[in-house]
Amino acid sequence: MYSEPSRKLLIIEDEPSVAKQLQWGLGSKFSITVAADTEQASRALAISSFPVVTLDLGLPPFPNNPTVGLRLLEEGLIPAGTKIIVITGNAEEETAVKAVRLGVTDFCQKPVDLGDLEVLISRAFRMYEIEAASERQQLAVNQNDNFHGMLGTSPLMQILFDKIRRAAATDFPVLIMGETGTGKEIISQTVHRLSQRREKPFVVINCGAIPEQLIESELFGHEKGAFTGAHCSRKGKFEDANGGTVFLDEIGELPLAMQVKLLRTLQEATVERVGGRRPIPLSLRIVAATNVNLEQAVAAGHFRQDLYYRLNVIPLAAPPLRERQDDIAILARHFIEQESKSLRLARLTLSPASLTVMNGHPWPGNVRELKNAVRRALATVTGTVIRPADLGLSESGTAEGEEQGIDSLAETRRRAEAEAVTQALTLSGNNISQAARLLSVSRPTMHDLLKKHKITN
Repeated sequence: MYSEPSRKLLIIEDEPSVAKQLQWGLGSKFSITVAADTEQASRALAISSFPVVTLDLGLPPFPNNPTVGLRLLEEGLIPAGTKIIVITGNAEEETAVKAVRLGVTDFCQKPVDLGDLEVLISRAFRMYEIEAASERQQLAVNQNDNFHGMLGTSPLMQILFDKIRRAAATDFPVLIMGETGTGKEIISQTVHRLSQRREKPFVVINCGAIPEQLIESELFGHEKGAFTGAHCSRKGKFEDANGGTVFLDEIGELPLAMQVKLLRTLQEATVERVGGRRPIPLSLRIVAATNVNLEQAVAAGHFRQDLYYRLNVIPLAAPPLRERQDDIAILARHFIEQESKSLRLARLTLSPASLTVMNGHPWPGNVRELKNAVRRALATVTGTVIRPADLGLSESGTAEGEEQGIDSLAETRRRAEAEAVTQALTLSGNNISQAARLLSVSRPTMHDLLKKHKITN
């Protein structure tokens, strides 16, 4: 019986007797490379890639404590995504927790039971293959559904993407409406990038963030001596954007007096600085955004009707996250991958419970809230699987220990099994036979697993 070439295993072990035992016992199942210290491990990892690595934390020059092994993990010598099984006689809880935080998949205590270790390694290879396939699928999704930095497969987002393309082909004013955190500024940037003005400036004006006494000067500029402190002439943001696009964020917060002046600027395509006497011609694309209902604001007398009509030539609606459930998992996984790379964390996955809870959460803060929930999870997760509690979301019907963030061994195994089944179904397109092959189980066993975990395909 010969090892499969693709099942390459790196054994980092400083004890020659243990290394020989592992080579002898596992050599027929895996293609094995042995490294006795970090230098040899570095050379092996530079030459080849290994889906699975076994690691003895006690390495030279300090074989009696885990310092060197933990440092190897901290320095990121082993590539992210590689499944790491620690073989150690050190059973201290603090060391184990730290190792898991640094990306360790599993543990095997010395003296090594070859049968148990083979099971752990085989399972690690299966998880590596499933995650690699998932990553390829996610990359394909991102390539197909990444519209200039906006991710979305839901029908609402596909409609929005089409409207953005059409809006960008014109030079008419655009009004983007949507709740806080729905990505209105990204939409405005995309309209600009796809337009004929893409090489010209894109200037953002947050109408709700500029003090009322300064807003006229900020927008239109001023001449020297126009008011106390005006020691020199200064261009406003409209002049800065000349030839390009002005993005008027939170347009509903603009004071009524300024609405009149803005309307005149848009009608005449000119701007007059504070204290100035001559109009300055402008060529601008106007994109405005609001999270308030401007029609209601007009009816209440808080927003000028003529300005509303002037801005609302091409309306774009940014849908709330709760109305695009198909995108929640895609966005969450994108944020996890993005933030994990910057923090140099091991590959993390979402538990089935997390996916269920996220789909049921109303997300009042929309995409921004989801991104913050992912960041919170990365700061609190202690393993490689993100639970609802890590995201700051509650899970109904959980056991008392689980509510406190403590899972029993049985519950941990149940969750891992359910997640593996769900991932296999996703990767196989809900094909039972293919999913069973991915998990190395029979078709009847696969049906039993689906029934056991109440998973519908």
